[in-house]
Amino acid sequence: MPSDLGVIWLTFKLATLTTLILLLVGTPIAWWLARTKSKWKGPIGAVVALPIVLPPTVLGFYLLLLMGPNGPVGQLTQWLGIGLLPFTFGGLVIASVFYSMPFVVQPIQNAFEAMGERPLEVAATLRASPLEAFFTVAVPLARPGFLTAAILGFAHTVGEFGVVLMIGGNIPDKTRVLSVQIYDHVEALEYAQAHWLSAGMILFSFVVLLALYRLGRTERRP
Repeated sequence: MPSDLGVIWLTFKLATLTTLILLLVGTPIAWWLARTKSKWKGPIGAVVALPIVLPPTVLGFYLLLLMGPNGPVGQLTQWLGIGLLPFTFGGLVIASVFYSMPFVVQPIQNAFEAMGERPLEVAATLRASPLEAFFTVAVPLARPGFLTAAILGFAHTVGEFGVVLMIGGNIPDKTRVLSVQIYDHVEALEYAQAHWLSAGMILFSFVVLLALYRLGRTERRP
């Protein structure tokens, strides 16, 4: 049981950090995708959405190659004195950011698109700079999208398995997250512990879906 609590804490820390990074990185990407008329919108949007349809092990495999000793990212991190990222918590965070990106970018993009042009045009007539209009008009109007993105990003990171196993392995207190711990319990025929963690995941998933449902009803309320 103490090891299970440690795994839950590590998973919570990973999901929280991943969600915060994705909100910072994903917001400008979502804004660009919502506003641009560039021919690159389709390809870049498809790249962002790839983890939705791509098997997690495929994404994990290529991230492993990129961050490995012979990959460009791995060579850069070694040159910077950071060392290799695979099988570290830092590597898990990077992999989780890529894996959960569409679940954060797309809700924010949809919220920006639903906002329309009118609020920004009004802000411009009041001599607000584009940056001021973004933070004082666009972000508050897109608040439901940000809430949905945060919930989905956190929940998706908590539930990931293939990517974290490929990049993080199964190192106690370092990279062993909740989904991997359940797998370990089942392999060891420790069904009581697997039931305890799995039931917790079911309850967590239900709460997430309920929160999204209530958020959707709030958005539709006049």
